[in-house]
Amino acid sequence: MHTSDIDYTAGDAILRGYLAFKDRGVKCPGVLVFHEGLGLGDFAMERARRLAEHGYVALAADMFGERRQAADLQQAMTLIGHLRSNPATLRARARAALATLTALPEVDATRCAAIGFCFGGTVVLELARDGADLKAVVSFHGVLSTTQPAAAGAVKASVLVLTGADDPLAPSDQVAAFENEMRAGKVADWQVISYGNTLHGFTNPTADGSIMKSALYDARADRRSWAAMQGLFDEVLV
Repeated sequence: MHTSDIDYTAGDAILRGYLAFKDRGVKCPGVLVFHEGLGLGDFAMERARRLAEHGYVALAADMFGERRQAADLQQAMTLIGHLRSNPATLRARARAALATLTALPEVDATRCAAIGFCFGGTVVLELARDGADLKAVVSFHGVLSTTQPAAAGAVKASVLVLTGADDPLAPSDQVAAFENEMRAGKVADWQVISYGNTLHGFTNPTADGSIMKSALYDARADRRSWAAMQGLFDEVLV
């Protein structure tokens, strides 16, 4: 497997992603991986390598710049808040990652998707709302609200939301509002899967409630959500 850092820019931000793929001699589907609120670290990189094992070219993107890492929840909220309050900047950085991925010689630019965890789950939904040329986006325990709902017909991607039924960051009213947004936006293919008795951060084995009390790993939800993503990818990418 080939792994390497890859630098790219969005405006004046220098972004340092992480690339993983197996050299198969043909162009392969590409998948973006967007990190959690603490920044691009081991978890997103491991997921990129896992995708590479499945035959995808995976780029774990950097949304904060210079692979900045938050040391605690307060720093994370500051970094996330800057982008959430500037949706144009958030979407521009996400699009820069997509442009970097599709420009790679190993990637079939007509078959690309994006997945994201926590804050990254929010990012992939913003990419979809922005009309990015993606086959699919998958949000794992992401915040579903937005200040710029999808315009009718704008979303090109199949949309899969994987959420914990007890996640306080995606309460039932927010889920319902998201579903109504998908209907109003005339999104052709969207799904919401809610995992019972499951909190935020359920995919990350290091989520033990120490950084955020409501973030707790759930092995069953982790396994089921990854399988749901693979099923969608088998439909739209393979």
